[in-house]
Amino acid sequence: MVQTTWWYHWLSVTDNTYKSEADALIPVPLAPPALWNREFRLFFTARAAAVLGEGMVPVAFAAGLLGAGRPGSSVGYALGLWTAAFAVFVLFGGVLADRFTARRMMITADLLRLPGAALLAVAFAVGSPPLWAVYSLSVVAGVGAALFQPGVASTIPRIAPDVQRANAVLRVVEALMTMAGPALAGLLVAAWNAGAAFAANAATFAVSAVCFLLMRIPAAPPGGRERGSFGSELALGWREFRSRSWLWGVISIWTVYGLTVAGPMVPLTASLVTGAHGSAVYGTLMAVNGAGSALGGLLALRIRPRRPLASGAVALLGLPVNLVLLGLGAPVPVLAAGQFVAGTAFAYWLVMWSTSVQTHVPQEALNRMHAYDVAGSLLMMGVGRALSGPVAGLVGTEAVLLTGAGIAVLVVAALLAVRPIRNLPRVG
Repeated sequence: MVQTTWWYHWLSVTDNTYKSEADALIPVPLAPPALWNREFRLFFTARAAAVLGEGMVPVAFAAGLLGAGRPGSSVGYALGLWTAAFAVFVLFGGVLADRFTARRMMITADLLRLPGAALLAVAFAVGSPPLWAVYSLSVVAGVGAALFQPGVASTIPRIAPDVQRANAVLRVVEALMTMAGPALAGLLVAAWNAGAAFAANAATFAVSAVCFLLMRIPAAPPGGRERGSFGSELALGWREFRSRSWLWGVISIWTVYGLTVAGPMVPLTASLVTGAHGSAVYGTLMAVNGAGSALGGLLALRIRPRRPLASGAVALLGLPVNLVLLGLGAPVPVLAAGQFVAGTAFAYWLVMWSTSVQTHVPQEALNRMHAYDVAGSLLMMGVGRALSGPVAGLVGTEAVLLTGAGIAVLVVAALLAVRPIRNLPRVG
């Protein structure tokens, strides 16, 4: 709920209806600054376009490579190289965003990725490009994403008067675009070819770049120190990271979650549901999960807890519910309910976490903090995905999912047990 602040202004007494100065003291409501200012509208448009484009890439790669007679492993390699490049370079992206401003780095990232996507569009439209070219362009796209991502966190508090509302609104549109991206890519592939999907992906980078070029983001407050070397900036970011017990506490706990729960959950859910019910059902369940994410963002628009991380941790209890249903082989309607609950819970947590980081970490260090967060989470999720297949082969997919449900409950308990995490107050 947004609270209205009342300011009392002395009004000039020009009408004889006022009998005294006391009559001239009239409460005038001063509305809080609107969320949908010009800069936020541009940022919103840029994020919607970018997430739409990102959702199209897996479908485009799968259609293009498999349609050209390439093995299924080639799709995994293309996406894996993107992830590896992102994980390796995101820390550098955080330092560069702090050094050269986030807006400049995000424009640079979009302009780096746009020609790569355009080349893939042409290559798949006219024939079958060599794998080395596909892999190289996938790496370039991953580097571009690494340069782009850290700036997202620091931009929001500088353009949005209400950081939590802004994060919640963005979470809703990102959930919707995540669902729309694969669907649009599928339509383009069916109507034309994989090149059309990559062309649309390139267009989303153009839209994003134009939006950031038009934005006028207020200058960050001076940090009060001289910039050091690249290595010293990384080291300083690490010291800033370690100095906040709630921050490294959450990320330390989250690395365990990524390794044992979030990482294995995606491939194991895909293999389990597809094997038992078919790919169409799996796609439907992912769409339901996206709808839940949209609801989670809407809830975060309305709920403003005094202890955001504690509130978000409690919401995370919706995730093990989904894992238990999957592990027990529940019927499809019940699985859909579990996916909806999981999407809602995770989106609500992400809004609370993002808002806490953006309001408690100084602007001059925020890009690097976000980069450390993304890098650590992504690396552990990648390891969890890589190990999920061999472990499931030894003990069974259902056993891994049920064990993950138990660990997910322990993760929530750990988040609530650590006092700096549990007691972190809301700012603003």
